[in-house]
Amino acid sequence: MYEKLMQVLGFPDSKLLREILEYLMSEEEATVAAALPGSIWEVAEKTGISEQRVKEILENLFEKGVVFPKDFQKREYFRFARDIIQLHDATLATWRMKDTHFAMLWKEFGDIECHQKVGQVLGVTGMKVWRVVPAYRSIKDMEVLPYENIKEMLKQQEKIAVVPCSCRNVTHLASDGCNYTDEGKQWHCIQLGRGAEYVIARGSGREITVEEALRLIDEIEEDGLVHTWPNTASITGRRVTVNCNCCSDCCEFFLSARAAGIPVEQLLEKSRFVAEVDDDSCIACENCVERCHFDAIEVNEVAEINEEKCFGCGVCVIGCDQGALKLKEIKPPEHIPP
Repeated sequence: MYEKLMQVLGFPDSKLLREILEYLMSEEEATVAAALPGSIWEVAEKTGISEQRVKEILENLFEKGVVFPKDFQKREYFRFARDIIQLHDATLATWRMKDTHFAMLWKEFGDIECHQKVGQVLGVTGMKVWRVVPAYRSIKDMEVLPYENIKEMLKQQEKIAVVPCSCRNVTHLASDGCNYTDEGKQWHCIQLGRGAEYVIARGSGREITVEEALRLIDEIEEDGLVHTWPNTASITGRRVTVNCNCCSDCCEFFLSARAAGIPVEQLLEKSRFVAEVDDDSCIACENCVERCHFDAIEVNEVAEINEEKCFGCGVCVIGCDQGALKLKEIKPPEHIPP
């Protein structure tokens, strides 16, 4: 049954993934998971396990982030994780994740196998399903599209929740921690719509108000994290379920690109902006270099922007005490698909 699940996740021969699955599930639980998708009754029929026991197992696996109900409240019909990224994010993005051994299993699997394969697969497809959204404070005085204003985008959401970042949970528990922020003190992964309904029902995070989300955005930008969003002009609806706030030392975009030996722009779309420097104001302090996640800035006499590498995230702009940096628009609205 473990091998069947490994096949579904795309790593059929991975001993490291098998360790993770065996740590998450007993053989009986793996048998139930491998019988999905299906209702409690259908799984009981397939496996010969009683309906009551199947229900208990599925509830436990739902809480762990291994299986996903079609209806978060009724929880009668379930499916297994659709891919390795969903299993990673769901099992690790929870306040309960204080298990150092489990985090170390994921780190080893990521370092040796998973990041490289994910980067290669996504790089080959050429599909950039996520894009960078500029930091609010870097564009707040500019005329931008509604779906480039992170605060306006959050104001449109009917339900918002926050959970710990799965990637930084691994770094926090199994490595030296994040160089930009402390996930143990403040969670940074913002869930929206159906994504928020899921984490609230599972109890892996907590619901927050729009006002709390907007204050969190200010803290995220102060720490120097990069806003990312589904690569679409939509700011509501089923497609938008999460606003990730990423860093180059922890997050899957960066780790997968580096492991696969490809530029991160093959996985993550840039915004429509790039940073530019006012030479007369720049004092060459190098704060912008430390804050840039894309290695797009060098300092000689003054800071210099490599526009080919710049993603227009605005993190450098709000970190410049001299006001020497700003964003400029270089691409048309059509850069962001509808």
